[in-house]
Amino acid sequence: MKKTFKSIIIDDEELAREDLKALLKDFTEVEIIGEAESVEETKILIEELNPDLIFLDIQMPGKSGFDLLEELQIDSKVIFVTAYDEYAIRAFEVNARDYLLKPVNRERLAQAIERLKTDQEIEDTVQTKLDLIDNIFLMVNNHHQFVKIGSIIKITSAGNYTEIYTSSKLKGLVLKSLKDWEVRLPHNYFVRIHRNAIINLEYVDHVEEWFNYSYKVFLKEIDEPLVMSRRYAAKLKNRII
Repeated sequence: MKKTFKSIIIDDEELAREDLKALLKDFTEVEIIGEAESVEETKILIEELNPDLIFLDIQMPGKSGFDLLEELQIDSKVIFVTAYDEYAIRAFEVNARDYLLKPVNRERLAQAIERLKTDQEIEDTVQTKLDLIDNIFLMVNNHHQFVKIGSIIKITSAGNYTEIYTSSKLKGLVLKSLKDWEVRLPHNYFVRIHRNAIINLEYVDHVEEWFNYSYKVFLKEIDEPLVMSRRYAAKLKNRII
């Protein structure tokens, strides 16, 4: 089954957004689900839509595309689209998938999308699914150890790392993104309740309504509840509410 990348375009120039959308109409693998013209608008858009792919301008009024990546834990793949070639090295340092110069050339765009598809196929092949009874070998707090998947209570984002909490009282940082965890963890037990958190349903104690259609999720063996955002609550309502 062909992968479709749900995508957003971030550029302060409307004409640049329209030009890119026109080029992307020829690529059925890319579905444009939103656009924004500033970093602050983009933060809201990512929270609402959780895109697979971001076409991101660098120089925008106020904050830059790099500022967005520094301020927000983003699991989406990023392709920079800019009129300036001097930022290319920095772009790849922040794990951008490609760097396109304006005006965007159709053939160069095709190369970027083809590379994206190839990378995704490799990721899908390598990332085998885990089960509750599996043990995974992780570097936690700079020490290698085995962690049983079923013992993980919650996983939260922490910059370039994630922090895991287990029933054996292990708490520590792992160099793995929430997106990596989400791909590999068993979906019958682990669910994402917020842009910044995944929980094990086996450890849900109870759920309370909160403001603006969000919820607080109380977990066994965890003192502080987690917030389940409205978007994820709508998806998970039949499972944990």
